[in-house]
Amino acid sequence: MIILASKSPRRIELMKNIVPEFQIIPANIDESVVTDNDIEKIPQKLAKAKAIHIAKQYKNDVVIGCDTGVFIDGKMLGKPKSEQEAFDMLRLLSGRTHKVITGCAVIKGEKCEEFSEETLVTFADMSDDEIMSYIATGECTDKAGAYGIQGKGSLYIERVDGDFYTVMGLPVRKLYAIISQL
Repeated sequence: MIILASKSPRRIELMKNIVPEFQIIPANIDESVVTDNDIEKIPQKLAKAKAIHIAKQYKNDVVIGCDTGVFIDGKMLGKPKSEQEAFDMLRLLSGRTHKVITGCAVIKGEKCEEFSEETLVTFADMSDDEIMSYIATGECTDKAGAYGIQGKGSLYIERVDGDFYTVMGLPVRKLYAIISQL
């Protein structure tokens, strides 16, 4: 059996492209305890922590953990905790290019394959009214960096350099290659 250690609707939809059947068992871990001096390594470390958490209970199955971070100005933007935080994140991203890193870990028994994929995303300039209108859609509340590239957030994306699906939270091609080898 293949287990996705995530409840993200976007990851679930993308996993259906890789394998027709899998189980969803979210890894509810305290993400604040995972740190690194190089913040760009945090998504991969979190992905591994999530996969390990579930793999302990499902030793004979393939467990996939994932985590996505948005990086700009030496900071990692997580999911906004308030509308004000979402506004501040979107204001920071407006008219600029930032980095999105999705880390993945695939565990089967004692074997662990882990990797990160990186994509650059350039936002158009957004007015305060546009930011408020976007926040009102509710789309930004459960997404790193306060936006979803596949939804209404697409209205503000000028350019994507790299894997689109990495920005959605699941590097489909690379994950497919790893799962195929198992």
